[in-house]
Amino acid sequence: MVSPETPGPAPDSPRSSQSPVPEGHQGNLELELLGLANALYNLGTTVINDSTKERDKPGGGKQVGLRVNQVVQHLSTVDNMALDTRTMIPMQILTDIDNARNPMQLTRERLERTATENQFMNGKIAAIASYRDYLNEALCQNFPELEELLHPSPSDAPMAETPVQAAHDIELTETIPNGH
Repeated sequence: MVSPETPGPAPDSPRSSQSPVPEGHQGNLELELLGLANALYNLGTTVINDSTKERDKPGGGKQVGLRVNQVVQHLSTVDNMALDTRTMIPMQILTDIDNARNPMQLTRERLERTATENQFMNGKIAAIASYRDYLNEALCQNFPELEELLHPSPSDAPMAETPVQAAHDIELTETIPNGH
């Protein structure tokens, strides 16, 4: 249940729950951006109220100027905080936002496209492996002497030594004279 002191998130808010704000600079920046969003909302409602019947009242225009100053103050603070921010944001994300596209939707689409391409590549790999097996069988039928090269048995395969094992074996033979 949401307390009267803590308003619930806006329906279009990117923060779907009242999870705690991150600590440090990132959290301060997030709070400042939230304050900027509220200041812009307040400016919009003030302009709408000012452009209706309240326009004729004396001193009505001062409210808009005050709201504009609040927005400018928040923008200035965000600009100053940006100097200390090291988080890199891909230009494609900013372009998507400028073009009024939801980055989360695009991310989902990119993941789906990548998964599809991955499945396609796995199919290609399976087809090539199948072709290789078919080719090896045909080569073995027509050239029996290639059987050992194309299908080596596990006992025929020499044990591969790693460079570390080889170096260790060399050290042992050098330190123990006559192999004793």
